[in-house]
Amino acid sequence: MFRQRSVPDDVAAVRDDHAPDALVLDCERDFETLPIPARDDLALLTDELRPFSAPDEWLPSDAPELLRRFAGTDLVVGMPGDGSVAWTHQTDPPVLFVKARVQGSPESFIDFLVAEALVEVGLDLPEHFLEFFEGRYREFAEVVPLGPAATYQLAVALCDAYKGLYTREVFADWQGTHPRLFEAWRDAGQRIEPRVDGITREVVTGTSDFPDATEFACSAIKHGIEPPAPFSALDTQAYRDHGVGYAIKWAEKTLGSLDVGSDSNSNSDSDSATSSDSNSE
Repeated sequence: MFRQRSVPDDVAAVRDDHAPDALVLDCERDFETLPIPARDDLALLTDELRPFSAPDEWLPSDAPELLRRFAGTDLVVGMPGDGSVAWTHQTDPPVLFVKARVQGSPESFIDFLVAEALVEVGLDLPEHFLEFFEGRYREFAEVVPLGPAATYQLAVALCDAYKGLYTREVFADWQGTHPRLFEAWRDAGQRIEPRVDGITREVVTGTSDFPDATEFACSAIKHGIEPPAPFSALDTQAYRDHGVGYAIKWAEKTLGSLDVGSDSNSNSDSDSATSSDSNSE
């Protein structure tokens, strides 16, 4: 299932700076959640497995089953929304997974995704939104008038934006030290920008679902592109400083003002928590 990935010098330098012990693995097959046999292989490559677990009280009653598995005592690596490069700190050392779906993507962009994951590991940012929201995810779900899968998708996006407020400072500094990775980061942002410009209008007119629009906007934030209102309120020092409480207030106020209710997103199947590849900008 796995083979160690050889990384170029600039990515190796990022690893040395941020996560020197991290393993970078190529995966033979694509996945959202790592299959159990592959998890057994992972145990052979690492010194220790430390499964994340959370109390039942953290989750709303209609939480997707896969989220319940992640919150349980089993080792669950990879979740919908993780993108083409996933990582976990439920192992010692931490591990990055370059999924098979990256085949055909520009090498510079793949290298940037690996470098991005190394920075997130080094900054000790949340692996998954449940680590970000913790016991307040139930509160978040209560203020979001959408189905459980759409609520999951929105939570993934908001966690990505929060992480981006930290990582983008590192990426911006690469202009002089790691120009190839810097250009890949900037190019991805430039490709997102035209899509984000009209996103608010698309939500208001119903041509784009609110969670989808939030994904685009939060990806823009990661790449230093300021999104339009109401998403611009996430591109702030206040969000970086206050985190979860700010995210909950933003969702409650924004969804209320836009009158985006459950009827606007028909995806209410609690077992279908999926979202678009947030690492494929």
